[in-house]
Amino acid sequence: MSRRSRAAGRAAGPAAGPAAGTYPIDTGTAELVPDEYAPGSWVLHVNGVPSSHVDPEHPERLDFEYMRWIAALAGAHVRAHLDPARLRVLHLGGGACSLARWFAHAHPTARQVVVELDGRLAELVRRWFDLPRAPLLRIRVGEAREVVEALTPGTREIVVRDVFAGAETPRPLTTVEFARHVETVLAPGGLYLLNCGDTRDLAGARAELAALAEVFGHVAAVADPAMLKGRRYGNVVLAASHAPLPAEGSAAAAALTRELLGGAVPAQYKDGAWVRAFTAGAASRHDPAPGAGPAPGGRGPAERP
Repeated sequence: MSRRSRAAGRAAGPAAGPAAGTYPIDTGTAELVPDEYAPGSWVLHVNGVPSSHVDPEHPERLDFEYMRWIAALAGAHVRAHLDPARLRVLHLGGGACSLARWFAHAHPTARQVVVELDGRLAELVRRWFDLPRAPLLRIRVGEAREVVEALTPGTREIVVRDVFAGAETPRPLTTVEFARHVETVLAPGGLYLLNCGDTRDLAGARAELAALAEVFGHVAAVADPAMLKGRRYGNVVLAASHAPLPAEGSAAAAALTRELLGGAVPAQYKDGAWVRAFTAGAASRHDPAPGAGPAPGGRGPAERP
């Protein structure tokens, strides 16, 4: 993109709308590409990796399967434990705000904050897409862990972590200590949802689930069967709460399973009993010893499942 084109884009302001191209951002480059299979939709690539999919006319449409799984878990938890008219949602990792747009569509009165490390990317996303305005949706530029540690306790019903540096979640966002910070921020009955990108050995998911189980009373997971059998790299969505999550054999679990099987990539819901067996003997991650200090968290593209 030429200097003149970039200047024209900045001058166009928030109403400019999406435009295909590659844009410089604070952490590298962002490329906005039309979705050839869904006219009018867009795929955002951050540093060469697909990060978000947006259908501007249909915010309820989530093209990335792991986002559908997050939405399904959130919807089930809201119905069971939370007041849908009084939701406060914190998103750690922004991208093109696909999940924030979904929450705004499903729960129009929800108050949301999206934490995005890359300030320039946040500006572009605001310009490209019709995002709800503050106070319904605020984009806060900052590092995820620093923001969480600074928040007032008990002020969020749902926290979604979808933060990547390259293909991995920054380690400081995967420890027992960080899970405790999230627990502090959550209101009673609140839900913590995590996108865990993992390899075939599922070591990352085991370590994260073990950490969550040390902090929360109820933990669950969602993934497609191939991922759970160790056949490929992909996404595992984790859920944690002090409120009960659906147990295998319950009507709630059956309803959630039906929803998860309805997507293009059918997924399986695994309850707390499965998590206990899956994490048997697994070691959770902890922050470095005092004085060493945690490495900075980051943001990066979430892998397409």
